Amino acid sequence: MPSPVMATIIPLEQPPRRRKTAALDTLAALVADDMAAVNQLIIQRMESRVAMIPQLAGHLIAAGGKRMRPVLTLAAARLCGYQGQRHIKLASCVEFIHTATLLHDDVVDDSTMRRGSPSANALFGNEASVLVGDFLFSRAFEMMVEDGSIDVLRILSHASAVIAEGEVLQLTTQGDSTTSEQAYLEVVRAKTAELFAAACRIGAVVAGRPSSEEEALRTFGLNLGIAFQIVDDILDYTADQENLGKTVGDDFREGKVTLPVILAIHRGSEAERAFWKRTLDDSEQRDGDLAHAQDLLRRHNTLRDALERAQHYACIARDALGLFGEHPVKQALLDIVNFTVEREF
Repeated sequence: MPSPVMATIIPLEQPPRRRKTAALDTLAALVADDMAAVNQLIIQRMESRVAMIPQLAGHLIAAGGKRMRPVLTLAAARLCGYQGQRHIKLASCVEFIHTATLLHDDVVDDSTMRRGSPSANALFGNEASVLVGDFLFSRAFEMMVEDGSIDVLRILSHASAVIAEGEVLQLTTQGDSTTSEQAYLEVVRAKTAELFAAACRIGAVVAGRPSSEEEALRTFGLNLGIAFQIVDDILDYTADQENLGKTVGDDFREGKVTLPVILAIHRGSEAERAFWKRTLDDSEQRDGDLAHAQDLLRRHNTLRDALERAQHYACIARDALGLFGEHPVKQALLDIVNFTVEREF
């Protein structure tokens, strides 16, 4: 029998944290019935005779989150006029893939917090987290095969492979203060944006829409994902910790070289570059180093400029929806783009 924690998996309506969540609330309301079906399917397909599997996976899924990726699949299908039920299973696949990557990420990063609660690896151990992540990946592929579309299988399996490549690529840039902006963006595209793109694209595929609409939704998702991750990296240095749902400064402590840091390194003095090398490359961090890093980012206006980069990709995402006529879902997706670059968590 599943653990009691399963009863709280994916609450459909979560209390808003800021007024800026209105865009998320609006889009969620438009696909509320579909999302309820996704929630139920996720609970069903996490079942296993091995009790730890639903217990561990349920811990992470029940912790909440914005759930943007499955919602994007549902919204894209609705925008394309789809009337069937296939998008329910595929949105569940997307959430399983995302959850699996989170489990693996937290092990790789040795994270202790996720969405404001202890991470699964902190509670259950690294070995269990990796193996349950593998289970969720496998379950997602079972559901893709059940859907029966070779196009869907191709899109989501490719996304899964690219995400894994992105994780490995991030390992090669971690602790390397010479990382270029191009290399950083390659990591972002692979690790984050690819699943956003696939989640949106399959909405057009299940609806049988022309390739132009499929490509438009792929472009929308890809650029939304890039903007989302850049803002995430900004928030790691600027957010209120309670709202962020993780420890502020985690990227710095883990030696991750993100866009605000890359810009600061390029603009800084030799002494400042030596600071970044000591703290990121050599992992020699002292009390006060995070505060000094934040001061350097502000001094060189890199947080502002990184946000401008995010807004650039947000504009591309908005333009991609120009192919579609007026529709409540289209407006909600445009509002999600605005939320992405204005959010505080």
